[in-house]
Amino acid sequence: MADSAALLVDEILPHQPMRQWVLSVPFPIRFLFASRPDVMGKVLGIVYRTIATHLSHKAGYTKASSQTGAVTLIQCFGGALNLNVHYHMLFLDGVYIEAKNGTLRFRRVKAPTIDELFRLTHAIAHRVGGYLERRGLLERDIGNAYLTHEAVAGSDEDPSIDLLGSSITYRIALGPQQGRKVMTLQTLPDCGADQFTTRVANVAGFSLHAGVATKANERVKLERLCRYITRPAVSTKRLSMTRNGRVRYELKTPWSNGTTHVIFEPLDFISRLVTLVPRPRVNLTRFHGVFAPNSKYRAKVTPARRGNRKKCHSVDDVEQTPAEKRASMTWAKRLKRVFDIDIETCSECGGDVRIIASIEDPAVIKKILVHLDNTASFAATALLPDCRASPSLLVGLFD
Repeated sequence: MADSAALLVDEILPHQPMRQWVLSVPFPIRFLFASRPDVMGKVLGIVYRTIATHLSHKAGYTKASSQTGAVTLIQCFGGALNLNVHYHMLFLDGVYIEAKNGTLRFRRVKAPTIDELFRLTHAIAHRVGGYLERRGLLERDIGNAYLTHEAVAGSDEDPSIDLLGSSITYRIALGPQQGRKVMTLQTLPDCGADQFTTRVANVAGFSLHAGVATKANERVKLERLCRYITRPAVSTKRLSMTRNGRVRYELKTPWSNGTTHVIFEPLDFISRLVTLVPRPRVNLTRFHGVFAPNSKYRAKVTPARRGNRKKCHSVDDVEQTPAEKRASMTWAKRLKRVFDIDIETCSECGGDVRIIASIEDPAVIKKILVHLDNTASFAATALLPDCRASPSLLVGLFD
């Protein structure tokens, strides 16, 4: 998580405003994404082109005369360990315009209004539905849409298909309670305003959110955002066992109905974990536009200056500032950035710690560790109170 976020911030994402666009899809399409990863990739292309065209037109340019880019993290999980395939897209909050001399100039656009979000969501829903209909995977009538037999073909051969459907719809997949809703713990719902409803649009089961953005100089905030979208599916800190042997998982944020925990039987919990494992050879990180590997603009806009271009030794390449270069970090700096462990500062006096030796001999390392272990055991034993006689020996002394 931390390593992926550091890679995106240091090497991919430029020092420009960024905005997160999150798209969720209806339950049937989530099932289709989980069982047909090729369809998930095609739909992602439709979503990217829709938002990219909107940014170009809002900046006052055409799609051909402007360039934008995005990094998509495909998340396959929801907050309750349910299967929820959705897109987290880090978009440039604007477009690049190429001058006649080949230089790029960034043109920022304003945040999307709620009306623009609804128009975009409607366009995405219409185009995705049309694509799935042409593929023969979706049928629509007045007010309803459902998957065709071809979309769910192969359910007899793949035993995980039933698990996918149960995980998507928050139902128990295995055991005597199969088909019922997952047990939850609830409290009184919060009556306050939801902070995530300011820039979100819902159309026909499609939900588009674009309320989180970072400025060009907010690199720390951008890295926190990257850590959020690259986080793992399960948080072990919120996972525990109940007295009767069930698995209890605490939600990071209570739902609108007051739900705070979900309870699983051990076997059903394992089935949930199975559904969250991505399909083999499916890349969950995608690069679009100027960030694409084959884009001729990638070397010009990314901090790492790597991309599909001819290597040249120009004056600009030689006189790059240290901030533009990806300087290799020492192992001590990596420990501090990833795990927040600062070994370069003394915990006693707060002064700088200087490395005086590097021990690499295994025999010497083992001897030192054994000595430290014995010292720690002796210190712990010294804190214990003096041994007393067994209570059985004291019986009758005061009779």
